[in-house]
Amino acid sequence: MSTDADAAAGDRRRQLQQELLRRARAGTARRATTGSGTGPDTARDTGPETGPDERAPLDAAPADTATATAADPQGVRAPLSRAQQRMWLMERLGGAGDSYHVPFATRVGGPFDVAAFATALTSLVARHTILRTRYAEHDGEPFQEVLPTPRTVPVHVVDSAPDDAPGLLRREAARPFDLTAGDGVRALVLRHGPQDHTVLLTFHHIGMDGASLETVAGELAVLYAVATGAPAPQPLAEAPQYADHARREHDGLPGLDGELDDWTALLADATPPRLPRPAAPARTGSAAAAVHDAPLEPGVPDALRALGAQRQATLFAVSLTAAFAALHRLTGDDDLVIGVAGTHRRGTAMRGLVGLCVNTLPVRVDLSGDPSFARLLRRVNDALLKAQSHRHIPFDLVLERLGAGARGTDGTALVGVTSDVLGEPTVLRLPGTSAAYVDVPSDGAKFTLSYGLEPAGDTGSPRVLVQYDTKALDAAAAQAAVRDYAALLHAVAADPDLTLSALPLPERAAVHEEAGPDAAGPDGSGAEGDRHPAARALRAHPEVADATVVRPAQGPAVAYAVLRDSAGPSGVELLGLLRRTLAPGVVPAAVTLLDALPRTADGHSDSARLPGPSPEDAPGGPRGQAVTEAFSAVLGVRPAPDDDFFALGGHSLKAVQLAERLRTDLGLPLTGLDVLQARTPRELTALLDERAARQNEAKAARRPAARSREVRPGTVLVTGATGGVGAFVVRELAAAGRPVLALARPESAHLVAGEGIEVVEGDLADLAGLRDAVARADAVVHAACTFTRHEVDLAATEAMVDAWRRGPFVFVSSVDAYGHPATDRVVEEAPPQGQVSPYGRAKLDCEDMVLRAAGSGGRGGASAVRSPIVWGAHDRLREQLRWGALGSLYQAARQGLPIELPAPGTGGHAWYGAAWVHAAALARAVAECLDRPVHGVANACSGHVSWRDLAQDLTELLGTGSAVHETGTVPQDLDHRWHYDSVRLARPLRARPGEDRRTVLAEMTGPAAGARV
Repeated sequence: MSTDADAAAGDRRRQLQQELLRRARAGTARRATTGSGTGPDTARDTGPETGPDERAPLDAAPADTATATAADPQGVRAPLSRAQQRMWLMERLGGAGDSYHVPFATRVGGPFDVAAFATALTSLVARHTILRTRYAEHDGEPFQEVLPTPRTVPVHVVDSAPDDAPGLLRREAARPFDLTAGDGVRALVLRHGPQDHTVLLTFHHIGMDGASLETVAGELAVLYAVATGAPAPQPLAEAPQYADHARREHDGLPGLDGELDDWTALLADATPPRLPRPAAPARTGSAAAAVHDAPLEPGVPDALRALGAQRQATLFAVSLTAAFAALHRLTGDDDLVIGVAGTHRRGTAMRGLVGLCVNTLPVRVDLSGDPSFARLLRRVNDALLKAQSHRHIPFDLVLERLGAGARGTDGTALVGVTSDVLGEPTVLRLPGTSAAYVDVPSDGAKFTLSYGLEPAGDTGSPRVLVQYDTKALDAAAAQAAVRDYAALLHAVAADPDLTLSALPLPERAAVHEEAGPDAAGPDGSGAEGDRHPAARALRAHPEVADATVVRPAQGPAVAYAVLRDSAGPSGVELLGLLRRTLAPGVVPAAVTLLDALPRTADGHSDSARLPGPSPEDAPGGPRGQAVTEAFSAVLGVRPAPDDDFFALGGHSLKAVQLAERLRTDLGLPLTGLDVLQARTPRELTALLDERAARQNEAKAARRPAARSREVRPGTVLVTGATGGVGAFVVRELAAAGRPVLALARPESAHLVAGEGIEVVEGDLADLAGLRDAVARADAVVHAACTFTRHEVDLAATEAMVDAWRRGPFVFVSSVDAYGHPATDRVVEEAPPQGQVSPYGRAKLDCEDMVLRAAGSGGRGGASAVRSPIVWGAHDRLREQLRWGALGSLYQAARQGLPIELPAPGTGGHAWYGAAWVHAAALARAVAECLDRPVHGVANACSGHVSWRDLAQDLTELLGTGSAVHETGTVPQDLDHRWHYDSVRLARPLRARPGEDRRTVLAEMTGPAAGARV
């Protein structure tokens, strides 16, 4: 019987273990950073050797006591501000790339002391706790926690020619952040000559904004002067801390209901602007952001300032009015919303605060009635002042109140267009040096379209610019937009009383709406239907042979398409393509597939012989009802049977939430990848019906047997027994006559069957069940993984290690644990280098638990088998190929789209590609470790394939004609260049007949055969 003292002791042990694990993780991250470089053998780190734990003890003095804060709340959790919560969510969702990185680069001339700069930077991090704050979740709620001040913030120095600097800066700025590690700033110095350096500081937007950069630059100049022994300036005042601001915001949210009601009423019926969409989806790997600019006459900015002064408006309000006018002419809409940047900074208490204090302010303006520019300026100024009076209200709260109204019917964000006046960029002005701003562009666009006015550009000449998302906006339209914006500013600077219709006409882009919504005619007949924008877009698809659009007398337009091959896209997939590429007004209600289009003698489509639109009956039965309710609960809108998941505002995180809800409610196997593939309620219901039938068949065929607590000697517990790796391991062990205890979720347990296999129902969240299963077995193979819920993976491994008392333990890990090594060949058990992803870090922590426990308390030997991408004929592995890390490459090949790949030699690397392992070979390697543990880490690779060879394999196997282009850029999802040695397990990894790359890819790209292996 346990006592309170026992419980307290257990709690202290767990807390100590968690603290040790946290410190080990932080130390690993810092060692990895120290070991990484940006160039070959040229990187150096400042600061002394500090051992595994680079952070100062909790009771250590700050690096510079003159600049330390009075209160340093280490280990105290605080809520995230609303702006931070959005950054955290974007990071968890992935796909944002470096859109939310904040690079700050300066070309420094004159004597530059790297060691003094490192000291100053460390002192800065000591002053501002937001720069050493980690972010995590507890019970589904994110929090931030201040970590101890590091002894030294590493500053990497790389010798570089000036011409090589842009690429080096760009790659460094694009490196992903691990928000769970607490490293809020990265420092890189490019040494071009003895007195010529480029200094780059990279922050994550979750802890930095534009106003904060001004504070950082000013304080670094003071701290650098102190570090170099220069005459001491006036001491810095105590710095306010961001966590205090987050707490104040959190505590004040309940009092904002009245003002939130005002915002909601203002935006309740607003819709996003109808921007011209790209003619086809962007190429895989292409940059998401692009910028176009146009010059202004030198006197225009002063004329615009004078115009504003005459009408009690700022230059910002004048430029915003021009943006509204330009957007009105681009879209034809009279009711428009443009977002502008606001700030939460108010009063002297927040002076010098470093952190994310920006807020999006929606400005809604009515442009109807053909007003003059001067009259429109009054409307815009009034709306802007109203928005600024509510700048303290987090815009995310407004979006929550709006619910589904925060997006258009096609999923477009309400505030997708922004406007700003760009001031002089911040530079780092260190004593005794000269400073010049260095632009480090980002590949990511935060908004669909952003208008900008730069009164004095880099050359001293004013200009306007637009930045846009190439995946959401037509390039020709963006070019026309910037020219139109410049023409508007020139015109109103000369005569502000011109009406909008009298202003110079824009040079319009060719958009995909020439025929308009009624192009098919009232009777949906003939040539009009063939010329409809949706019909043209469908015929442009490489797998569509013919298409037309019919608009019945009653109801919406319907499209009909004929595929070139029966294995082509479904009607729902084609409808999703139209939703992504056309304006909402010309998207038909459905796409119906036919064997042939009936045509008249003159060659036009014959609408009289076309079938009527398919009925919109909702999926029936309890599973259909559950799917509809789950869509409504997760997405906040009740779907039609064929509504696309993404068009309703879905994304990867919501796909996981939807799958978990349905798996729990229905007791059927379902993953987020399933949702990404079966994306409509009708398709998802059909998939669940199929799986329910298979489950019932398996249960009926299974002979009930009384379960005994006794197990056969030599029994091996295999977790994740129905997964892509675990299923092959179970088969390998059963074929060798070894008794298996297979752990599987209840909804998937029927998929495991075979002589000598006993099924244990459970999952990684059931820690008591895991301990019980481990205690019953004589050996353990831990192959299960959540992939995204790392805290669950860590807790499960800890519980299993705690219950492990005999026999060997094999942990199936990942080569992601190596991080981003500086060398292109990775030997087994090499330490992690560079950035390690959260997934790879969780694998490292689990490995450490298993390997440290091995050989103690009766335990046997342990092996951590690191695998790369796993290929094999299994549904889960097929899904990962189609929608996982290589999903963009696969989908481009499947759709016949152009594929852009990094050319050999780009970035100084001769090869880009991926390591892979056949699931059967990996299973043999795992079985080998049960008999002969490696007592450490071993790699398990079947081979390595270049991106070009893989793209060629996929296009040939899928029967498409994707053109492959090699470029000098390296997309983030293709930045893989490492070969992994696999010496320790070479014998079981030796390929057997049918395990070559081409054969296994043919098995995976052919018709899926269920979850059989």
